[in-house]
Parts: sequence; structure tokens; C-alpha cells
Amino acid sequence: MRVLHVIPSVSLSSGGPGKAIVQMEQALLASGVEVVTISTNDDGNGKLLPVELETPVSLNGVTRLYFPMQMHAYKVSWPMRRWLKREIKNFDVVHVHAVFSFAPVMAALIARKNKIPYVIRPLGVLNHYGMTKRRSLFKRMSLALFEGGLLRDAAAVHFTSEQERVEAESLGIPLRSEVLPLGIEPVIAVSADLMLSAFPVLKDRRRLLYLSRIDPKKNIEALLEAVALVKKEIPDIALIICGDGDKNYIAELKNQAEKLNIADSIAWTGHVDGAMKASAFGAAELFVLPSYSENFGIAPVEALSTGLPCVLGKGVAVADRIAETGAGLSVEPTPAAFAAGILVLMQNPEAHANARIRAKELAKSDYGVDTMGARLLALYQRLVTQKTAA
Repeated sequence: MRVLHVIPSVSLSSGGPGKAIVQMEQALLASGVEVVTISTNDDGNGKLLPVELETPVSLNGVTRLYFPMQMHAYKVSWPMRRWLKREIKNFDVVHVHAVFSFAPVMAALIARKNKIPYVIRPLGVLNHYGMTKRRSLFKRMSLALFEGGLLRDAAAVHFTSEQERVEAESLGIPLRSEVLPLGIEPVIAVSADLMLSAFPVLKDRRRLLYLSRIDPKKNIEALLEAVALVKKEIPDIALIICGDGDKNYIAELKNQAEKLNIADSIAWTGHVDGAMKASAFGAAELFVLPSYSENFGIAPVEALSTGLPCVLGKGVAVADRIAETGAGLSVEPTPAAFAAGILVLMQNPEAHANARIRAKELAKSDYGVDTMGARLLALYQRLVTQKTAA
């Protein structure tokens, strides 16, 4: 079987959507699927990737191609369109990642014209937050003109959580929905020593970990207020904030921490990876993420794999599953609710110990790479069989 993955931007070696693509590639390769992944040369932050263009590159068994953009808006690439028109007939299934962008829309249009089964993964953009918080008018117009018909005609629409599916289906578009959670490679937490050495403010503290982009969607303001409330009950509380974001926004958050009198309880580490990331997981008692909206939640699942219980905002798609299995809590994304959730687990050693056990069990049962690969392969095989039988 030969499968084409299409993503509009984002360095395929980075975190977030790019990281999910890498895991899918490797899981499918292990199942004997030939995978080709194409993207523009946009890195997701408006910069251009230093990659060779329109030339197949083999990396760990996967063929990748990057195409130049002619417009940053909508990530338009006419060379990609020409390649798709010429090559798409050579694939059994096309899996596009994202909507409201040139690459996935064009790939779906051309696949539909050539009667190639195509799968759309909307990346959470069809949920309420995604449809209303940024370019909402444009999205509704585009949905009416392009994406709505493509979604209706898709062989499958790939959601990574039940919550994402429910929100998307509330738009009223008939969908052939498939819920297939992403898989992640387990993270092995290591000693806290590296993190504590780099950030001495964390020593002799009880530590929470936030690890994600620093963005208004993540609702960090509420997390800071929650920490201030928790500090009244646990004076030695500390918060590790790992991630990059807009410098002005980070400055605003630091100013808020000063006003809340918790600035000396926070370590702002910037982006972490490798040994430092593993040490961050090893240093924490709880993983916290109060986001308004996450279509999946790779970082919480990585935390689960280390045995770290989570306290998550209800907008994080994996939150309900984590709460259901006892691996953490799903709470309203308000300071009071978040503080209460943190205290429930930090002030109850037995509940915390049980949550640690459930966390590892859940990461293995629901979010393993092998599990994801088997589910994807079964989906693709079914779609090919349906096309053959038609």
C-alpha cells in the first residue's frame, strides 16, 4: 500500500502537528506501508525551512518533498499543485492534515477528482474555539465554498478524540467520522538534578509542570492565579513553565506573576528537549495544562507515559479520558477550579500514587505508537477495499 500525507507547513521534525506526522510515518512503515509526506517550506512560524525544494529526500524510510510557497497567506504553492495533479493517481490513500489551507484543500480536491480515497484530519480547527477565535468569518465562508463539500465527500474524517468529533459534528456537516488517537513514544523521566541545577529557584519545592507553547489559547493567566491560590495551602509550591512564545506576551505573564507575588516560585525555562525535558518530567509532581482548546494533547500524553498525573482544562481533548481512567483530573479552566484540582492530588498521597499508576497504564493502552499504527492501517485497508468493491 502507498499512502500520501499532506501537511501545509510546520517543520516535520518539530513538535505539535509535525511530531504527530513523524510518529504516523514510523508506525505505518513498521506495518509495511510505503509513505510519502509533502509540505511547503514554511516552518509554521512564517520562516522558511532550509531544505532542498521539489526533490525527494529519504529519511528513516520515508520519502519527503518540500515545495516553495508563492503566498504566505493560505500557504499557496503552485508547484505542489502541479505535483499533486501528476502524482496523486499513484497512491492508494491520501491523508491530509489541516483545513483552511492550500495544501490539504488542493490535495483533497485532486484526490476526489481522481477517485482516490482521502482522509481529512482537521487538527481541532472545526471545534468551537477554532471556528470562532481567529478569522471566524473567513473560516465560515471557506467552509461553505470548499471545506464543507470536501468533508462530506471524504472517505473518513480523522479525529484524535471523541470530544473533537462531537464538536466538529455540531457544525451540521455529514461526516464519516473516525476517532483514532495519536500515538507517542514513551518519555523516560530522569532525575530532577539537571532541571534543579539550571533553575535553583526550584530546589526544595513541590513542583508543577507546564510544557507547551506559550500562547493565549493555553490560558496561562488562569494557571498563574491558580498557583497563587495553591500557595496559600502549599507555601513551597513552584511552577516550571517550559515553552516558547511571543516575547511581549511572556513579559505580560511575568508581570502578572509579580503582581500575584509568585514570581519567585516560577522557573521560565524556554523551550526544552532531550535530557532537560526528561528532567522536567522527573522534577514534577503534576502536569498542568488549562488550555481553552486542544484537539488532542501530545504533552499531557507524554506526561502520562512518565507516570505523571495531569490536571487539565476541559478544553483539552484527552482530559475526559484521563479523568475517566483516574490518571488525573479534568476541570473548568478557571483559577479556582484549577487550584482545587491541584490541591486534590497534591494533598492526598494515596490519590496521587493511584493516579501515577493509572497514568502509565493509560499511556500504554490508548496512546502507544503501535496501537495508532494498527488503527491507521486498518482504516486505510478498509477504504481501499471499499473503493475496489464500488
